[in-house]
Amino acid sequence: MNKIISAILVLALASLACGFDVNLPKSVTPGAEVEESITVTGSGSDEMRLTLSFGAGTLNLSPGAKNLVEGTAVYNVASLKPEVIQSEGSVEIKQGSLKNIANFNDIKNQWDLKLGAAPLDLTINAGAYSGNYELGGLVLTSLTVKDGAAQVQLSFSKSNLTDMSVLRYETGASNVTLSGLANANFSTLIFSGGAGNYKLDFNGELKRDGTVNISAGAGSVQLIIPKGVNAKVTVDSALASVSLSSSWSQNGNVYTQQGNGPTLIIIVKMAAGNLAITD
Repeated sequence: MNKIISAILVLALASLACGFDVNLPKSVTPGAEVEESITVTGSGSDEMRLTLSFGAGTLNLSPGAKNLVEGTAVYNVASLKPEVIQSEGSVEIKQGSLKNIANFNDIKNQWDLKLGAAPLDLTINAGAYSGNYELGGLVLTSLTVKDGAAQVQLSFSKSNLTDMSVLRYETGASNVTLSGLANANFSTLIFSGGAGNYKLDFNGELKRDGTVNISAGAGSVQLIIPKGVNAKVTVDSALASVSLSSSWSQNGNVYTQQGNGPTLIIIVKMAAGNLAITD
């Protein structure tokens, strides 16, 4: 009897299935490249909250815009067309949907954007991508970057033209280089990463004391702190290997360099891996 009931159920389900269309996702085929201009006007000298939401591809940022944002987006999948969402005091430039894009080998998605002279609270939300950011000479009151498995070069080749409250960077298993960090003029820097390779270069003009909190998994972290800069690095890790340049002294898990001017206070928490402190 049980076998007969089971057979009837199977036949019933099969007959029901015949009455439905099963829509499986279709892979997107790249088309011709489209270059689209992006221009966002600001509100004079008022601070703006600017958010860049970028999934995959290449994102290039630099100073020099006459408006709040100027540049281009080049893509070859229509769904990647960027959208500008603007409200009072806030702007978001958002990449289109990545849905049904299973293979990025032939996908083109690149933004080349210039930022203007207005004060900015800048946030970058990104995925697995390549980023090249030159932020020197801008007016950044705050900077937040959150990304996934990324290849990023972020630089302050010139001084940030205002005090930055917080510089926050959250990443995954990435290769990230932050250069000219003294020029960022931050009060607090918070960096968190996974099992990646991270370089934090504090060259530039350190105008005030700064606090730095770094957390990383089983990765590699390099701190570049020029000779002559007052700095103290406290390492919280039972398994990380620490190497020092000759200008540093060690007392337990605390490493110091004597210098003049403002001071960097750095706390590093690592599960394992390698920490290099160099000049």
